[in-house]
Amino acid sequence: MPTPRPPHWLIYLCALAALLYVASGRRGRVNAPPPPPPLPAAEQALLAQASPFDPTRLVKVKRHFGDVAGAAFSIADSGVWLTARRVVEGCGALAVVAGDSEGLPARVAPGPPDQVAVLTTHGGAPALPLAPGAPMVGSDAYDLGYPRGRPGEVATRYLGGRTLDLRARRLRTAEVRVWAEIGRTEGLHGNLTGLFGAPALDEAGRVTGVVLSEAPRRGRIYTTTPDEVARALAAAGVRPSVQASGVAVTRANYGLAGDDLRRTLRIAPVVCVRG
Repeated sequence: MPTPRPPHWLIYLCALAALLYVASGRRGRVNAPPPPPPLPAAEQALLAQASPFDPTRLVKVKRHFGDVAGAAFSIADSGVWLTARRVVEGCGALAVVAGDSEGLPARVAPGPPDQVAVLTTHGGAPALPLAPGAPMVGSDAYDLGYPRGRPGEVATRYLGGRTLDLRARRLRTAEVRVWAEIGRTEGLHGNLTGLFGAPALDEAGRVTGVVLSEAPRRGRIYTTTPDEVARALAAAGVRPSVQASGVAVTRANYGLAGDDLRRTLRIAPVVCVRG
């Protein structure tokens, strides 16, 4: 008895599904180029002289800080920064890294034990603007910071919101935004330790969230909601700079945009100088 053949429409449907799967896999990665090599010592010295920080306030930090505690970004030109709460937990003294081996002492502003921490320093860098509303599902954002202790970036696509169970971190639950990773700095492999606390920027260069954590096996990154950021700023009595301007960030230039924002210290590593 001959084996019955499947109907033609089923064969065509399976072929179409396979083609769509392959196409989506090929377009899904939008990797950035590798970060540029370190500047020569003479150029680093010139940049240090142009630093917005008072040199008398700077303290020494490790020259090679490896896997930094995390990242922070300027939210007010006067010296106010946002980072993830997990970056500052258990640290007796923090510094925002301002040079090859120097940092500016940072104080954690008082506030509830939420997922966002506000840092204050003597002197600051140009602030990043906050996005006015929630992103649309399917929109892109770019997480720019110091994954694994080195300059790097991750491109993501917004999937929606969800509730995370955070009982292990004193918070019972938290509302977060969920992003799928669609690209990263060329040569960046493994987990993204050091990216936590970095800003997630929309295409206008506005902060749409603070990077909180990742699910590496699923290719997911979690960021804060606007309410979380607003609550942290209100508790610290801080108003973000209203004149802050963003830079255009796209799939084609997010590596270069990250380099510019780090070079101007609008995004900087945060290290623990005393536990």
